[in-house]
Amino acid sequence: MRLFSKKKICFNFYMICCVFFREGLSGIRHYHIKETMTSQKQYYLAEKHLFDSIPELIDYHKHNAAGLVTRLRYPVTPKVKPSPTTAGFSYEKWEINPAELTFMRELGSGLFGVVRLGKWRAQYKVAIKAIREGAMYEEDFIEEAKVMMKLTHPKLVQLYGVCTQQRPIYIVTEFMEHGCLLNYLRQRRGHFTKDNLLTMCQDVSEGMEYLERNSFIHRDLAARNCLVNESGVVKVSDFGMTRYVLDDQYTSSSGAKFPVKWCPPEVFNYSRFSSKSDVWSFGVLMWEVFTEGKMPFETNTNYEVVTMITQGHRLFRPKLASKNIYDLMVMCWHEKPEGRPTFQDLLHRIECIAEDSSS
Repeated sequence: MRLFSKKKICFNFYMICCVFFREGLSGIRHYHIKETMTSQKQYYLAEKHLFDSIPELIDYHKHNAAGLVTRLRYPVTPKVKPSPTTAGFSYEKWEINPAELTFMRELGSGLFGVVRLGKWRAQYKVAIKAIREGAMYEEDFIEEAKVMMKLTHPKLVQLYGVCTQQRPIYIVTEFMEHGCLLNYLRQRRGHFTKDNLLTMCQDVSEGMEYLERNSFIHRDLAARNCLVNESGVVKVSDFGMTRYVLDDQYTSSSGAKFPVKWCPPEVFNYSRFSSKSDVWSFGVLMWEVFTEGKMPFETNTNYEVVTMITQGHRLFRPKLASKNIYDLMVMCWHEKPEGRPTFQDLLHRIECIAEDSSS
């Protein structure tokens, strides 16, 4: 087994140890370096092993896995260009000059139109979505894009800017080499370990915890709306976009927009979206991950799903999901929003399961 490790960053008051490993499928596992609340502060990844300093912690884990997916071997050095300087910049500069874009191969087509691989300023790889005319409420979206560009997190697909001075409108985002999570799961079915699958859920929960903390509701969280980069890291994409969709697939008879099989009762009954409705959808996404890309309620119509959920039926436990993991899914599917965990709770629980499985 070849192992790279020990990239340490500080983000929102967390110290994080990021371990890149190659065992079966390569991946990245993130561990919070926690601090004790005692007068003499100590640091730890696993509670049984406390250290007076972070260098001591790192030195110990070079020789002992002790709760990590594997022991630390040597630091990872950056191999790719940094993100464009526009990532997360002030919204006054959200407009991109289309002359700075070079269009390359088609990556696929989505709800809004065709997506192409491109280059920005001849050096940065980006994904360029050409918005099909009549596919969305353009003016409303352009205003929202200014807010969305301020959302910056390692587990969110970064919006770099938009081109709105011509038609079609272009949305320019971070390029993710492996495409959408749903296809990634289906194409590699049978080759994932349970740890691989749990790490995917952890990635998504980190991105969603950030959105929750910033009072931003996704509204369409699902495997199809998460993307995977070349290192196997999963990032949340298309957050908030369903509000601007003009598409029958996302429109109920009452005019509300939502994908029924990922929605809780308060959404399909009253169109009440919140971070807690995102939590329900996250439970369905976990189910998608641990079935390696199956369609939830595959044999049922939307009407049947609404009836089943209202009567208390829930998705079955996937074969690859442990009882602890399935219990998390069920917590997400509590009938009442207030009975569901927050993404902060979910992230903590997933980290605990990951640590237990590694020890």
